[in-house]
Amino acid sequence: MTSSDFQLDREAIDLPTGAWARTRRRILRWRGREVFGLSQGQFRAYLYPVFTPGGFAVTSESPADHPHHHSIWIGSDHVHCLVPAAEGKHEEYTYNLYVNETFQGRAPGAIMETATNGEPVGADRFRVTQSLEWRGPSEWAAWDGRVLAREERMLDVAAAASHYVIDVRSRVSPTEWDLVLGPTRHAYLNVRVAESIKVEAGGAMLDSRGNGDAHIITGSDAEWVGYSGPVGGGNNAGVAVMPHPDCGKPWWFVTDWGVITVGHYRDRQMRLPIGETAEFRFRVVVHDGDAAAAGIDELYRNYIEGSQS
Repeated sequence: MTSSDFQLDREAIDLPTGAWARTRRRILRWRGREVFGLSQGQFRAYLYPVFTPGGFAVTSESPADHPHHHSIWIGSDHVHCLVPAAEGKHEEYTYNLYVNETFQGRAPGAIMETATNGEPVGADRFRVTQSLEWRGPSEWAAWDGRVLAREERMLDVAAAASHYVIDVRSRVSPTEWDLVLGPTRHAYLNVRVAESIKVEAGGAMLDSRGNGDAHIITGSDAEWVGYSGPVGGGNNAGVAVMPHPDCGKPWWFVTDWGVITVGHYRDRQMRLPIGETAEFRFRVVVHDGDAAAAGIDELYRNYIEGSQS
């Protein structure tokens, strides 16, 4: 899985004989530098660690206040499975694929990787394609958990001297039953930034309109939202998120303590019948310097015009 510039390897962990790791991780490198880790935990697949070209980590994994926050991840609370019942009716089985435990009465499911492929698509570009299952918990008549949906997740990665661009395309299809997603603010693409760049620690938030106030950005239809701040040695770095406008109006939830969440069904339900697929697209930019120095506005324009860089 190599080109002249990219390499995707399994992380080497020297464990005692008979021991096994609960989390699996593969590392994507560009010219020998770590870009991100493809991680599979007990409850979800996610990207961690995530580095800038300068080698600075910009996300957090399982912080103490929200251990279900996993760096850069996809998840959804309020996943409703419509299972046929007697008299031509259906019963609604409701799951949570966001928190790692029962959340407001909804049992925790998991998003599990079943296959991964990586291939170069140019000297400075690489594509990772993951197949994943959205699976419910063990329950009566479904001891291994119901497979609620299957997801194809494509990550197109482009590298430049001062930033990495990660274009995320997530395609979700129900298996045996119609699904209803939402309404929920706990969906869809999420980022938990590194402690040093959250606003409370001296970092700064910024959206496409120049706003830096979480209360103004939350609930808005900003084109992009980013965080940047100090990462040590007098350096700054950050991460920005851009939903593709073709997927509908975005809804943001952001906080001063380091969360960016953007989804499309905060205030409505999304019905997903068998045989149909929902597609969600986002660009994530991981950069050295602040948002202005990284040219986030230009990278957003390139994105909606079909360019990867």
